[in-house]
Amino acid sequence: MRGWRRSRSASRSASSEAALTRRRIPAPRGRTPPGPWGDGRRARIGLLGGSFNPAHEGHRHVAELALRRLGLDEVWLLVSPGNPLKPRRGMAPFVERLASARRIADGRRVIAADVEARLGTRYTVDTLARLRQRFPRARFVLVVGADNLSQLPRWKRWRRIARETPIAVLPRPAETRRALHGKAARALARHRRRPEALLAGPAPAHAPWALLPVREHPASATAIRAARDAALL
Repeated sequence: MRGWRRSRSASRSASSEAALTRRRIPAPRGRTPPGPWGDGRRARIGLLGGSFNPAHEGHRHVAELALRRLGLDEVWLLVSPGNPLKPRRGMAPFVERLASARRIADGRRVIAADVEARLGTRYTVDTLARLRQRFPRARFVLVVGADNLSQLPRWKRWRRIARETPIAVLPRPAETRRALHGKAARALARHRRRPEALLAGPAPAHAPWALLPVREHPASATAIRAARDAALL
């Protein structure tokens, strides 16, 4: 899930892959978010988007931490059909990345989701709008790394995202300090809150954001891919 603008050729390529994946998505394990979806639950749902290339224990660590620290009912791992920020070279097919996310999810409170592939959305702002239509009583929280906070001003309609959706920011090595002094953090400074206040009380006119003071998990998708490639040599 991203808000990055992309070229027409990249959009056509990602759209073609999404069309194929809609026909090839493997059967889910446990309960999943919408299909012809939507319901009236008063759920608190964290949205952890990414390429998951592959998903690993660090992702599950983050999801479980968000459940505890933010008082969430569920965390959805939103596997992106195509991230325009990342090169396609070395990117596993969507169905493989979705399968890896399902392996680390428990299917009950941590749920691997093909939401964007099914909805056909490419930008975070559009995905959020569609989810709110389908889940009008749910409250969503974006769970992002500090690197994404730095890059937020490059997302499509980023101020609308920040205004409408609480954001939980996770520390990242060598990124957190820069993110907290970046354009987005400065613009949203008066809306920063403690993590436990993100969903406290009725939804405010402008959504809050918070930095979660957590320890890093050592797992890294980059390291996993490097080890896997080395094993094939």
